[in-house]
Amino acid sequence: MAQLTISQVARQIRLRPSAIRYYERIGLLPSAKRLSGQRRYDPTVLHRLAIIQRARHLGFTLAEIRQLFFGFRDNARPSHRWRTLAKNKLAELDELMDAIKAVRDVLKKVMTTCRCDTLDQCGIAMLRNMNGDAVASLTKSRRHPEKHPTSLQT
Repeated sequence: MAQLTISQVARQIRLRPSAIRYYERIGLLPSAKRLSGQRRYDPTVLHRLAIIQRARHLGFTLAEIRQLFFGFRDNARPSHRWRTLAKNKLAELDELMDAIKAVRDVLKKVMTTCRCDTLDQCGIAMLRNMNGDAVASLTKSRRHPEKHPTSLQT
């Protein structure tokens, strides 16, 4: 079977050679054989790199990718491995989406309700609400406190 140089692998998988060397150094790729000091890879390294690339594009960390390859019993089917990691990643994404929605809601309220005349007024309102309200108040005005709520509760 023909051996591939690091440049050939990099070109085929669309990665920089430094990334391939890094994946090898951290153990995601098997150590390459050397021929006259140059790395020579078995063509099957392309398969593993394709998995790494796909997992990275899906948002998996290198630690999660390491778990995909090495965190299961040897006889664990790839479908089981992917299902397990995907379930965890989906839960993580759901939490992140909830947090993003909460921030989005606060920003919308700030855009429509803030009546502060100075940033100091905003800071005062935020400081007042730091201990009680999870969402800081940005709407209280010194000049017309009766017209403005003291909190942007969601």
